[in-house]
Amino acid sequence: MTKSNLDLVKACDVFPYPPSPAYSAQTSHLVHLRVATDRNTTLGYLLPSIASTFASLPAWELDLDSEPRTLTLLSGSDEPTRSAAMALTTSAMRETGHFAILNNAWRDELYPVYGPDGNELLRVERAASQLFGVVTYGVHMTAYKRDEDGALRVWVPRRAKTKQTFPGWLDNSVAGGLAAGEQPMAALVRECMEEASLSADVASKAKAVGAVTYFYVSGEGSGGEEGLLQPECQLVYDLDLTGMDVELKPNDEEVEGFQLMGMEEVWPALKGGSFKPNCALVLLDFLIRHGEITAESEPNFLEVVARLHRRLEFPLARFPTSSHA
Repeated sequence: MTKSNLDLVKACDVFPYPPSPAYSAQTSHLVHLRVATDRNTTLGYLLPSIASTFASLPAWELDLDSEPRTLTLLSGSDEPTRSAAMALTTSAMRETGHFAILNNAWRDELYPVYGPDGNELLRVERAASQLFGVVTYGVHMTAYKRDEDGALRVWVPRRAKTKQTFPGWLDNSVAGGLAAGEQPMAALVRECMEEASLSADVASKAKAVGAVTYFYVSGEGSGGEEGLLQPECQLVYDLDLTGMDVELKPNDEEVEGFQLMGMEEVWPALKGGSFKPNCALVLLDFLIRHGEITAESEPNFLEVVARLHRRLEFPLARFPTSSHA
């Protein structure tokens, strides 16, 4: 089945928008994640079936009678102590073997959770972040070149069939999660070498071009339970390799191979649903910015553009600025 650009957006930006009956129905039963030092700020949404497993844990307070329902981390007064309490909890959750996402996708990698001031409140195991419904961050880069006639070609990798999530799907040129304590550009340069054999000199030429935000609900291919809530922010980069003798090649076991695809190959793959859902959104953003998708060619242009930059309802990161910003 051929997908429209709006279909591709809706397949990733799944959670209903407020105000709407669908949003009210969805959020009315969810449990709000909070910390004891700030009981008024919601950091993420949990499914009731997940929140109920915390009922007997001393570090947590589950209140299903309040409006909204809340799960509050009682332990810790700063990031290190909250993170330590979270680590004990997620390790215990993993040991039960009850959660498929923890069994299948545990990374020993910490993701940050931010408070209203943009500073870290705590850190959580990457795989467990989906259980708590907190905002996660990544870096996604599109490497491309233009032929002499101006035709656009994009480097597209195929994910290894052994990947924990979306095995064998097409991906963005380089992409990876943004771990706690890591700066976005440093993470991108690292991922460029690890995934695509690009040197730091080449990778550092990438230009930061914005962000793509959406609210995903896990489904087929996610590597764990379906229905988990995943608000995400991908910081987006472009790398123009026009005139450069550079090829992207696998450097680890996460990528099966790379192909330099022209638009006559990109469009069928995109419309055919071959790209990992969030990578399809990053590619749509790239195609809009490079004039391949316009208001004249896309009847739902404004809705597509708006939904690539969703306003998330949770506190977001405030990254350190450089001296010239």
